[in-house]
Amino acid sequence: MITFTIDGYEVQAEAGQNVLEVALDKGFDIPHLCYHEALKPYGACRLCVAEVTSGKRTRLTTSCNYPVIEGISVQTSTEKVIRARKMVIELLLARCPDAPIVKDLAREYSVGRPRFTADNDDCILCGLCERVCREVVGPDAITFLGRGSSRKVGPPLEINPKTCIACGACVYICPTDCIKLKENEKERTIVRWGRTLPMKTCVVCGRSFAPWFQLEYFRKITEGIPKDFWDKCLDCR
Repeated sequence: MITFTIDGYEVQAEAGQNVLEVALDKGFDIPHLCYHEALKPYGACRLCVAEVTSGKRTRLTTSCNYPVIEGISVQTSTEKVIRARKMVIELLLARCPDAPIVKDLAREYSVGRPRFTADNDDCILCGLCERVCREVVGPDAITFLGRGSSRKVGPPLEINPKTCIACGACVYICPTDCIKLKENEKERTIVRWGRTLPMKTCVVCGRSFAPWFQLEYFRKITEGIPKDFWDKCLDCR
């Protein structure tokens, strides 16, 4: 076990963990938008900044991709941390002024009207959708496109992603709710990617419950599961 301090409190963690996950597990409040425990740390949103002292050196760094080290001291709410965090929130507010989670952060940190030109976008480029598709689900149907101010997330070449199985993981994990899902008994559509797939009906109750492509994909990548498992809805299983 590794011992270090967060805001003066001694905590213990396992080697390989990062500062943010330990802090959250111990009840410390550090805002974050691009971090998820199921994914590799990415450090895109910069909201989880903290002051870390290691030896005689103190620096401002993102806590999500800073590894726990014996004896370090982490401060989560110093004047420097709050100032940096407010700047990040101001930039996010200029980019996504209508995103509820961004507006909530602005209120919490008393960030008013941003000094920067408003983009009126709805995506904060956190990369959660791209990473969950690639790291957890597997189809790798979306990616980052472009660079600089023109950077965005979408399917390669910005055409209908043929590898998308419409599982909805990107919809679920998006912090700004900018990826929409529409569904009826016949089909499901991931609106942002323009992907529409037919729904499969349960062989027992006849209710549609998931896209056919999604179930076939899971059938191929899983082992030791009865063949008819993916033909039944959750209730009939």
